[in-house]
Amino acid sequence: MSADTSHSVKHDAYAVLKVGDFRLFLTFRFFTTIAFQMQGLIVGWQMYELTKDPLALGLIGLAEAVPNIATALFAGHAADRYNRKRIIVWFTLLFLVGTTLLFLFSIKSLGIVATFGVFPIYLVVMISGVSRAFLYPSIIAMMSQLIPRSLYTNASTWNSTMWHIAAITGPALGGLIYGFFGVRVAYLSVLFFLLLALTLLGFVKSRPMTQFVAGETLYQRLSSGLKFVFKNQVLLGAMSLDMFAVLFGGAVAMLPIFAAEVLMVGPQGLGFLRAAPMLGAVAMSLVMAHRPPMVHAGRYLMIGIAGFGLSIICFALSRNFYLSMGILMLSGMFDNISVIIRATAMQLLTPDEMRGRVASVNAIFIGSSNEIGSFESGLAARLMGLIPSVIFGGIMTLGIVGFTTRFAPKLRKLNLREIG
Repeated sequence: MSADTSHSVKHDAYAVLKVGDFRLFLTFRFFTTIAFQMQGLIVGWQMYELTKDPLALGLIGLAEAVPNIATALFAGHAADRYNRKRIIVWFTLLFLVGTTLLFLFSIKSLGIVATFGVFPIYLVVMISGVSRAFLYPSIIAMMSQLIPRSLYTNASTWNSTMWHIAAITGPALGGLIYGFFGVRVAYLSVLFFLLLALTLLGFVKSRPMTQFVAGETLYQRLSSGLKFVFKNQVLLGAMSLDMFAVLFGGAVAMLPIFAAEVLMVGPQGLGFLRAAPMLGAVAMSLVMAHRPPMVHAGRYLMIGIAGFGLSIICFALSRNFYLSMGILMLSGMFDNISVIIRATAMQLLTPDEMRGRVASVNAIFIGSSNEIGSFESGLAARLMGLIPSVIFGGIMTLGIVGFTTRFAPKLRKLNLREIG
């Protein structure tokens, strides 16, 4: 994609990485993302081994989405009202407690799964959903406090790059460790990365709490983020487009079945399949770090989502492991265009005292698309069959892009240069 010629000479693709606290914070998020992605893969494969049911895989997403969405507005309120670093520490610890429980469940001699079935696993996934609901707005809001406004686009790009590198590493590590050493060692590895991340976070300086309006009721503070987003066509359009596209077009929840029954590559192959979209996203992030899509951001957003939908259709039709990996990489490249544009727009359009609440609204949209999308994928696969359900999702994604292009002109014409 073409760069904005007015700033191609002066643009420093690595400017934000020169900020010490931002580097530390980015590294913290890198290791927590590895842990989260590893645990997601481990739970998915473990659930498939225990149930052999696509709906059971979809229910993992629902189990995380319901508490995540239910607590998201409170999480955004907390991020704008209390010390953000402290919130991040406590809810990373909560996630760590959940991982410890999953490790205990995997010890057959304790007989937990034999006695209660998979219900305890779903319960821990729900706890993880609450943890991630509080982590996301605090992380996004605190990250904005670590850098000047002029570096927001650069920060969004590198944040996306590091997140996707971690999201490559996590599934690949999780699949390899699970495949060669078993589920217990895999969960212990997740605990290691969480502890490492918390150690790094300890070196990041806390930032002062933002100003808030005295006398506001809790209801006013909770609803203000929703009102802010729904009054802004650009934010609402970008979040909605991403939500519905991934809601129907996501195939990640069904990858254990593709790995086991279609491509026949086992948990090791599953790890690489899960990592493939992230590898594509990293490649696109590096391109966008040097050539950010500022002027024609709306147009690139539509192209990215449409390309994602087409990639999902092609993936459903593939029967070759390496071709499937290549297609998933392509889907990650297209998807990351929308991720970076949406994140940049959100940072530029949101005042600092509202960042936590607006981020929590975005988290609701993300939770709806990813986790509820996982449930939709499992249910559709049960009703329609695996391959037809994924093709149907890709077609729906293309239809949503067409609808948004027609009825959201401000988003279609989005120019981030004018906002910045």
